[in-house]
Amino acid sequence: MDDAASSSVSTAPSQGDLDVLTDRLIGQLKTVYDPEIPVDIYELGLIYKVDVSDDLGVAIEMTLTAPGCPVAGEMPGWVQEAVMKVDGVKSCDVNLVFDPPWDPSRMSDEAKLQLNMF
Repeated sequence: MDDAASSSVSTAPSQGDLDVLTDRLIGQLKTVYDPEIPVDIYELGLIYKVDVSDDLGVAIEMTLTAPGCPVAGEMPGWVQEAVMKVDGVKSCDVNLVFDPPWDPSRMSDEAKLQLNMF
């Protein structure tokens, strides 16, 4: 019985594993687009925080381009669905926040280039 108990104990992922997981999470976040802007939510700067727990649960804080965004009710589900496609992720909670408010300065250079904002 001791063998079964010890094999079920999870250990924190190594830094290397976290780096790979982070790259995969970013890749998946880049598959989610704001329907009104042809740029993914990661490059738009809508993702404020991504935390990965030792048991591979992911907690995301994100915002929207505007509090009255018509997809406010759907976007967290799209993000959760994308993140759950990453191998190893056990759970994902997405929390919408509006402080600090989003503004175009949060966009990456890639997003600004795509939207001809240079």
